[in-house]
Amino acid sequence: MISLLKSPKLGIAIAAVLAFSMWFYVQQVLIPYQERDAAVHNQPRGILSDLYPRWLGARELLLHGRDPYSVEITHEIQQGYYGRVLDPGRPEDPKDEQRFAYPAYVVFLLAPTVRVPFEIVRPGFTIFLVLLTAASVWFWLKALGWQVRLSGIVTAILLTLGSLPVAQGIKLQQLSLLVAGLLSACAAAVASGYLTIGGILLALTTIKPQLAWLPAAWMLLWVLRDWPSRQRFFWGFAATMVALLVGAQWILPGWIREFVDGIGAYHRYTQNVSVLGLLLTPVIGHLVSILLVAATFCSSWRWLKQNATGLGFGVAFAALVALDVLIAPMFAPYNQVLLLPAVLVLARVGGALWRENVIMRLLIVLTVISVAWPWMAALGLMLAMFFEGGERVQAAWRVPFYTTFIVPILVFTVSAALAVRTGRSGHPQERSS
Repeated sequence: MISLLKSPKLGIAIAAVLAFSMWFYVQQVLIPYQERDAAVHNQPRGILSDLYPRWLGARELLLHGRDPYSVEITHEIQQGYYGRVLDPGRPEDPKDEQRFAYPAYVVFLLAPTVRVPFEIVRPGFTIFLVLLTAASVWFWLKALGWQVRLSGIVTAILLTLGSLPVAQGIKLQQLSLLVAGLLSACAAAVASGYLTIGGILLALTTIKPQLAWLPAAWMLLWVLRDWPSRQRFFWGFAATMVALLVGAQWILPGWIREFVDGIGAYHRYTQNVSVLGLLLTPVIGHLVSILLVAATFCSSWRWLKQNATGLGFGVAFAALVALDVLIAPMFAPYNQVLLLPAVLVLARVGGALWRENVIMRLLIVLTVISVAWPWMAALGLMLAMFFEGGERVQAAWRVPFYTTFIVPILVFTVSAALAVRTGRSGHPQERSS
């Protein structure tokens, strides 16, 4: 990705055009279509910020002692999020009730904002997500031990901020981007030898348990493989988790039961399943997920013995994070920001896999096409706005999403193949930066 172009300036220019086209698509195609469709079907549209339910729940709990999981708070959330309380008797109303479906200790991360009006918190959080996501590119490069020129970093940041998952996540103010940033910082800290800090950061990612449990399990196994020199990571993680859990229980006794009930209700009314569950049916998707987790842990077992500064460790960890996207019990595109380390791995050592055989070359080509498709589609729709009416172009809003379900499968497959090959050879040939 970073070294495909010999001219750094040309690479930055192309990345800027692609990023601009994606944000043009979001602002001028996707959102206007959604607004027009909502008006036609009389669907409510309020502030539509995924931060708002968490912020309101944190404010009410910390300042007024109210239970954020309660029906009353849910109705207040809906009033702000949608503009009115949802009516089960209206079939056109959204199914997502926007409950406070997070662990109660997420309020500690939001505590600094609860006394500030949401009109100020909202743009501030957007800026924070942009900066954190940009920094995550550098964090992942650090975790992979990849020294890249400044022009390459700028190109990668532009493409990342202008990608469909990140654009969607920023517009929705999704905490998945916060979790992705924390995970990248954790990986960079561990690679730099700051194990205690890495453990603390990993514990904070558990505000979204469905995205955190797999990396957490893998990192704790990594600690056990060399306990004397790595135990600082465990103590940082364990101390932070104990503080979060005990603190949450202190301010809201019995919250775990309410959280579990809320998660169950969330899956009932959203009917969310993983990418594999959607493509293979939920039951088969669960079985395949279990097999993939077992196979990934087995194939990367040797890297649990290696220090985090080694390339093999970074390749294996990137494959594991990509698997996390594939098996997480929801297929929202914004979660695909976690595919970034696997894409960087492909850019760095994909040449070794390219020389394997025709099948691997075909796999790489398909992966590159699927990852690049949203940019190409957004660019095409932006250009079409000069020749067609806005409504006709907006009717094609789905086009950039065509590869949404295939991207996690292909990226994981390629990253897993790279992890296996790295384990076999120990020194994959890298691309120049």
